[in-house]
Amino acid sequence: MKRFGIIGHPVAGSLSPVLFTAAYEGRYPYDLLDDENFEVVWARFLAGYDGINVTAPFKQDAYARLDNVSDAARRCEAVNLVVKTPDGLKGYNTDVFGVLGAVGEGPRRTLVVGTGGAARAAVAAAQMLGGEVTVAGRNAAKTAALAASMGCRGISLEEARGECPELIIYTLPGSAPVPEGLPFDGAQVLEAEYKHPQLESVPCREYIHGKHWLVHQALAGYALFTGEEPSAEKIWQAITF
Repeated sequence: MKRFGIIGHPVAGSLSPVLFTAAYEGRYPYDLLDDENFEVVWARFLAGYDGINVTAPFKQDAYARLDNVSDAARRCEAVNLVVKTPDGLKGYNTDVFGVLGAVGEGPRRTLVVGTGGAARAAVAAAQMLGGEVTVAGRNAAKTAALAASMGCRGISLEEARGECPELIIYTLPGSAPVPEGLPFDGAQVLEAEYKHPQLESVPCREYIHGKHWLVHQALAGYALFTGEEPSAEKIWQAITF
């Protein structure tokens, strides 16, 4: 029987086991592989699992160990899912598919707020949609580095107030205060945070909850694991918060 899991530290609060079990009604085992040492959990994966999700702080470590990576993962320079294939280990970044599934198709002028891993996936997805992509961050050096590495425009949060985006992908954590003056009016707004969202009441053209990002990345990832279509209905039913 195929076996799957998630590696990271800590992973005790991960929703992945619940969502994966719901997606396939418990037909496949899914384990939490938790250790502060990457080599320990990576060895457990290689010895006993067909695929793994990868979470912090191991996304870059995993990326460096792969034989092949998807185009989306290459854009992000990070993976959150690895599968064993006849051609070796292949890595994916399903957060990109989470964004694409949540916002729909078509090019648009996009502002990505934040500079972390979710922001990199957001930039990659926005570039795949087409249109101008701008990233705005709290740290000037991190913003400039992300913009340079991904070939997009980088600005400060203050400068972002003068932008007129059609889509805003907001990736700051729920614990961070929302920067003042961001141009939400008239924009489609996707928030990465799904447990403690900050933007549900902001005036905008359309608000998309982070649950949609979560579900779409799960649907894409679990299909890559098993080759079977997971149940979107069961995944949605499993999200009880």
